[in-house]
Amino acid sequence: MADLDDIRDGDNFGLNAPADTSSFYLKGMNSTDWGVKNRISRIFNRKSGRTVMLAFDHGFLMGPTSGLERIDLSIAPLAEHADCLMATRGMIRACIPPDNTKPICLRTDTGTTILTEMNHNILLDEAEAISMNASAMAGMIAVGDAATEASTIANISRLVDIGNKYSIPVMGVTAVGKDMVRDARYFSLAARVCAENGASIVKTYYTEGFENVVAATPVPVVIAGGKKLPEIEALELAYNAIRCGACGVDMGRNVFQSDSPLAMIQAVGGIVHNGLKPEEGLELYNDLKSDTSKEEVASKPVLD
Repeated sequence: MADLDDIRDGDNFGLNAPADTSSFYLKGMNSTDWGVKNRISRIFNRKSGRTVMLAFDHGFLMGPTSGLERIDLSIAPLAEHADCLMATRGMIRACIPPDNTKPICLRTDTGTTILTEMNHNILLDEAEAISMNASAMAGMIAVGDAATEASTIANISRLVDIGNKYSIPVMGVTAVGKDMVRDARYFSLAARVCAENGASIVKTYYTEGFENVVAATPVPVVIAGGKKLPEIEALELAYNAIRCGACGVDMGRNVFQSDSPLAMIQAVGGIVHNGLKPEEGLELYNDLKSDTSKEEVASKPVLD
């Protein structure tokens, strides 16, 4: 029989403090379970409600493209300034230290390369996301590509089934299909298809009228950085997307192909989290770039 003499009656029931019934800080998340909210809160900053995701999954399509020749040298040093790392299982296992504490958005589909017809993708085994402690899983849909639209939408739907089973959020990534026009109407369609199939996050491209894309998508939207732009244009891209309601960026080439990737990711973070304007972000970039250059010079060995 239990020792009843050691049980003390509770007397701190907080009768004057009503239970917290406030909604979750990200849109579309109120009805998700605890596990999904816990994982997605690792990705999106609680104060700003936004994220700077660093994407370096390009290799499974492009191979060792510029800036990704040595991920252990180019990407690993940037991790501390990102809110989340998006990559394939191979590069995370091989190049990212296991004591990394940044959340991982695991690229959970793979397929054909730039040398053939792209977007013929298959899903990885669900055990991979679990074994790698992924905070989110990413899968692509190719709206507007007659050959692969149905199969990629089926992939994202299956990925959401897996995510719901294990409480892992899914990020739907909108590729640009052959017959898809790059405008708000079609990006709204692609983003909405992701959300309709249960994605918790949508990654898509910025375009004129982007506020309509965001408004029509009932879950957080982050923008893809796309091809390399001059630093000021990349910062303007991030600024305009945030102003239109995006919850962050998932940038790759505009960071790791920058003249100073370390300075660039911090400048992007200043815009996303601190509300810097593009000109202020560029000033921060130049200041940090200068400081980094001085440190590199100081660290070089003196030759006799």
